[in-house]
Amino acid sequence: MRYRADEERYGRQPYNRSGRSGLRLPAVSLGLWHNFGDDRPVENSRAILRRAFDLGVTHLDLANNYGVPYGSAERTFGRILREDFIPYRDELVISTKAGYDMWPGPYGEWGSRKYLLASLDQSLGRMGLDYVDIFYSHRPDPDTPLEETMGALDRAVRSGKALYAGISNYSPEQTAQAARIMRELGTPLLIHQPSYSMINRWIEDGLLDTLEEAGMGCIVFSPLAQGVLTDRYLKGVPADSRAATSRFLTPDRIDRELARDLDEIARGRGQTLAQMALSWTLRDPRVTSVLIGASSVAQLEDNVACVDGPAFTEDELEAIDKITGPRAAGGR
Repeated sequence: MRYRADEERYGRQPYNRSGRSGLRLPAVSLGLWHNFGDDRPVENSRAILRRAFDLGVTHLDLANNYGVPYGSAERTFGRILREDFIPYRDELVISTKAGYDMWPGPYGEWGSRKYLLASLDQSLGRMGLDYVDIFYSHRPDPDTPLEETMGALDRAVRSGKALYAGISNYSPEQTAQAARIMRELGTPLLIHQPSYSMINRWIEDGLLDTLEEAGMGCIVFSPLAQGVLTDRYLKGVPADSRAATSRFLTPDRIDRELARDLDEIARGRGQTLAQMALSWTLRDPRVTSVLIGASSVAQLEDNVACVDGPAFTEDELEAIDKITGPRAAGGR
């Protein structure tokens, strides 16, 4: 059946301005990292994307190496875009990134001009797009001058293959330097994408201040700490869980006592633990949007409902800090 978007979609969540730019992003955005590769049924991916858009999720975040195998998330999304979302292209903010390993050899990762611009062309081809809305440097390159990496982002925008430029996983100092270079080039950085959660609070130590000063937005990933901040592990490690099957999360990284303590606060707020964890990342107005992943429509709906939660009281924030503060981890 041909997809027709819900006419009420724009009344279902707030849209926040990204820094001092003119672009507004939904409070909750959808990341296509784990659940949109060739190893997942395309109809499940289609159902998630349709429901996300109906819930007002207009921002879809990808990277060149998302999916199994690399590139398959972009191909899956390109197919669904062509079949379902072409009439809505101008209502979507689509982002992709390059920086981590993508193909063999010295030109297949990091931050050189050759890699970034070649990767962008490949991503556009896989998705069937003329341009992406945001193109990111996915991580800083210790061996390439920052001027070269930022020059590649500037070129991507000036060529019309990206509307905005962003960075991800950059430290406060690297972010300030990158923002200065891009201002001088005439293509200000739109946004930074760092990891952030109740148990990974590194961006509070300078990065948010740097972004505010630079006029950049902030869209955070891993707000649920790979599932640790959900009810998934409250009673143990299920055999089919990410902790049991993925290299990105191992059982030794799960603190069930912490999760149970936080879950008690969440239930007092009328939220699931996941909803509270997402709401918590959005409590600071400098955070433009939070990225969620979803393996099912039900999980998507539960997570997006975080925008309906109550504001945090000072007592709740103090209780959360008491539980998570000493155990807060560093960035990726």
